[in-house]
Amino acid sequence: MASGNRLTHGPRDILLSMLALLLMVGIPLLLFRACTFSPGAPQADPASAPRVDVAAGLSRAQAPFAVRVPTVPSGWQGNSLSSGSVEPKGRVVRAGWLTPEHFIQLSQSDAQLTDLVAAETGALGLAQEAVTIDGTQWTVFPGRRDERAWVADVSGVRLLITGNATADDFRLLAEAVD
Repeated sequence: MASGNRLTHGPRDILLSMLALLLMVGIPLLLFRACTFSPGAPQADPASAPRVDVAAGLSRAQAPFAVRVPTVPSGWQGNSLSSGSVEPKGRVVRAGWLTPEHFIQLSQSDAQLTDLVAAETGALGLAQEAVTIDGTQWTVFPGRRDERAWVADVSGVRLLITGNATADDFRLLAEAVD
């Protein structure tokens, strides 16, 4: 007899069941705002990003090399500062900024080129091209996701700029640390 009841269920019964499920799941989600809908790419609110005084932090950084303190455009917001080791031997000091639309980071290190590029970009990609800024040659490597990395040796310090910022922003930072 149970199988007879199932055969009598039609499209109307299925729609009513789906509606009941939608209400049971949808109402709590709406009440507690547990879900959001954001078509396209996720958007970051620069106002909610951490603020860091990068210049002061770099001035106090302890490293076995001379740490540069670049002067960046006033529209850039310092939002990260860290230091650490680069395997097998080397140190790195990192500073990051939010440009009006993107992110850019400067890493300063005494590590070997391949070790630094691997540590900072997560990739062992081959150099793609070279860019010369104020007489300093920067080698361009692929970075994570849509990022790229520029690397140069300046006065005994290996500099690496990475991020998804524009080429003009990369040039501005390269000029500021050169």
